[in-house]
Amino acid sequence: MSGVALTLPWIAEAVGGDFRGVETGPVTDVVTDSRAIGSGDAFVALAGPRFDGHDFVDAAFDRGAAGAVVSRQWAEGHAEVASRGNVIVVEEPLRALQALARAIRRAVTTRVVAITGSAGKTTTKELTAGALEPTFTVVKNQGNLNNHIGLPLSMIQLRQAPDVAVFELGMNHAGEIRTLVGIAEPEVRVWTNVGDAHLGFFASSDAIADAKAEILEGADASTLLVCSADDSRITSRRAAFPGRTVTFGEAADAHVRATDIEDRGLDGTRATVVTGEGQAVFETPLLGRANLANVLAATAVATACGVPLDVVRDRVARVGPAERRGMVRRLRDDVVVIDDSYNSSPAALAQALRTLVTERRARGRVAVLGEMLELGEHAVSLHQECGRQAARSGLRALFAVGGEAARHLARAAVDAGMPEAAVHYLPGSDAAAAAVDAAIQPGDVVLVKGSRGTRCDVVVDRLVRERG
Repeated sequence: MSGVALTLPWIAEAVGGDFRGVETGPVTDVVTDSRAIGSGDAFVALAGPRFDGHDFVDAAFDRGAAGAVVSRQWAEGHAEVASRGNVIVVEEPLRALQALARAIRRAVTTRVVAITGSAGKTTTKELTAGALEPTFTVVKNQGNLNNHIGLPLSMIQLRQAPDVAVFELGMNHAGEIRTLVGIAEPEVRVWTNVGDAHLGFFASSDAIADAKAEILEGADASTLLVCSADDSRITSRRAAFPGRTVTFGEAADAHVRATDIEDRGLDGTRATVVTGEGQAVFETPLLGRANLANVLAATAVATACGVPLDVVRDRVARVGPAERRGMVRRLRDDVVVIDDSYNSSPAALAQALRTLVTERRARGRVAVLGEMLELGEHAVSLHQECGRQAARSGLRALFAVGGEAARHLARAAVDAGMPEAAVHYLPGSDAAAAAVDAAIQPGDVVLVKGSRGTRCDVVVDRLVRERG
């Protein structure tokens, strides 16, 4: 079918706004950053804790914006600016952006796949989109635009009427997935896992599971749920789902199941994938069992959409890690860095350490572990457990980076048996980068992982710059 030709009057009607201006023809794009405005774009003036887009309406018109979506309160007090160009006056621009995304979504027949989980959403999105692309026209979130602003902006792509859209849904508080599902109205819901990310905002992992379970809301008999068969917090919550369910995992009763799994360290994973349509040997360059689960999720979605299993196998074999999410960087003197510096959580860190252990060719194993944020009152105990696991991982050296929780991680590693001289605590990433660079030996495999706020990417960049 044809797509949606956006115009300012069409947008105004979709968002319930008051269009004040003249028809200017098609709208090129919808943006919220005035610096990215191109000629013919519509600018949505969002207000946030650190900025107010209304302060940049003038600049948007200077850059050639076809119009601006502004709040009624602002328009009444800034008539001289509003008169410079076309405006759509609404009660709240963010809600208008979300309403616009939903209106475009309802105007096309695109099948929407929505993915949530505590870890691996972006990788699962990339794998799923890659598996679908030989058969369908596909759009997806760019980067990690997966929240209440990023998802609507990503959904503007639906005006092209692709066959399938693959969107990840992020959250760190209850109610956020409900909002995003209400905007995306997905026919296919994917729930990958439940972990301890953002535990500081929840009473327990079960509370996180309840929030993630909002992915099930608003479904009907025609909706497909693709979910893990290996996570009891998911299996216990899927029973009330009214549509069809396809499970994936290592469990014997999973609809899409991995058997004969071979962990190949830095070379990824090989496994036999068994489905209702047959079986095939899959190879993925992605590291660890968690990424194998992401491959299985993508396989379940693609085969449910009619993609042949051999096509899925060939496509996922070519999907590498997203930026700083398990990237393998091979440097001089046989030094290898696993750049997993984009983010961290206790469950994801445990998986990364297990991957490090499986790499038998390493002459020495080094872990640079940044503090894991948003863990609230559980931060100390979870960091201590991660320190004990690090001590069991055969490390030659451990560097803990960040605040007091990171210090507890380092202390727990020593208490669990690591030599005190092999464990280093550094409060900042710049100092850590210098210390790690000085300590690396030929043949080392270095895992770098931490929450974004600890800026462990600085360590990776130093090593690549000095040893690349």
